[in-house]
Amino acid sequence: MVARPSAVAFDVLETLVNLAPLRTRLEEIGQPAQLLEPWFMRFQRDSMALTLAGDFGSFESVARQALRTDTGHTASEDEIGYVLEGFGRLPAYPDAEPALRRLSEAGLRIGCLTVGSAENTALCLERAGLAHHVDQVITAEKAGTWKPAPSVYRVAASELGTSPGDMALVAVHAWDCHGAKRAGCLAGWCERLEGRHGDVFTAPDVSGADLVQVAERLLRLSSD
Repeated sequence: MVARPSAVAFDVLETLVNLAPLRTRLEEIGQPAQLLEPWFMRFQRDSMALTLAGDFGSFESVARQALRTDTGHTASEDEIGYVLEGFGRLPAYPDAEPALRRLSEAGLRIGCLTVGSAENTALCLERAGLAHHVDQVITAEKAGTWKPAPSVYRVAASELGTSPGDMALVAVHAWDCHGAKRAGCLAGWCERLEGRHGDVFTAPDVSGADLVQVAERLLRLSSD
């Protein structure tokens, strides 16, 4: 029987906070709002590609280069910087705060494991009213590699003062949960983004329609 974790690390971008306001910033620099999805996907792909090649690039450098490419090199560096600044001002999803609060009140340590920059993540969590529930923020840059490399989840567990097997990763991305499982962690998948869990990925330990349901199901795991 799977034991209840003592710590939970939440993915941030698309799991705790909503990227949608970045559409407005894209429009304000003369780019189409629908560029958000391909740009974010390119950013994630390029980050993973660097990891597979044994290299590392900062959030700012990889996100900036991806946006240069997806705008067809028509956006200025100042305009790209304006869009990137928006990551620090993203709003939380409605289920984020109650899920964090529920786990924190139950005595679990709460972390955020993100590919975002430390500065933007701290600002975002503060503005979104989530920071006071979070014990630790672990970035890809701090870990020295990108998700879903196994070491990034192990670093998160260490930073939260526990072992991988005693930490759960919560995300809306099945690939992220898969990475956590492969690293020996537990995983809680929220179906808000993808609808159905991809069968090419390792099944999570719990899943739910929203983050609150995922949190409740993690707490119901055996404490033996």
